[in-house]
Amino acid sequence: MAKTLLEMNTDLMGTFYTSCSIENIADRGRSAEIESVLVDTGSEYTWMPKTILEKIGVNREKKDISFVMANSQELTRNVGFAIIRVDQFFTIDEVVFAEEGDLALLGARSLEGLNLRVDARMKRLVAGGPVLAA
Repeated sequence: MAKTLLEMNTDLMGTFYTSCSIENIADRGRSAEIESVLVDTGSEYTWMPKTILEKIGVNREKKDISFVMANSQELTRNVGFAIIRVDQFFTIDEVVFAEEGDLALLGARSLEGLNLRVDARMKRLVAGGPVLAA
């Protein structure tokens, strides 16, 4: 089967996909699994489909936040708070309500909170090791 342009670009850039779960911070029983999330260290925020965030009851806490996309396009999106889980790792972070056409992204802030780093050669996430302290 032929690869899409996005798949070809991610092969070239060393990016990859992972799965994660997203959980409502106020009602821990409300969660969803997301199978194909692009690991994107170039994105500060994590972006999840708004339909999923709405389904699990994540509230829009910050409205109309401005973002500049990789193609220099400016847009606004709403942001809420959620628990993000990748395997046994978890963190609480701000999550963008991604609109139709936006990618689901696991951003740099969440990766730092999860204490995961990118193994670009093997295209996977690995434990970050001890957390630095003063």
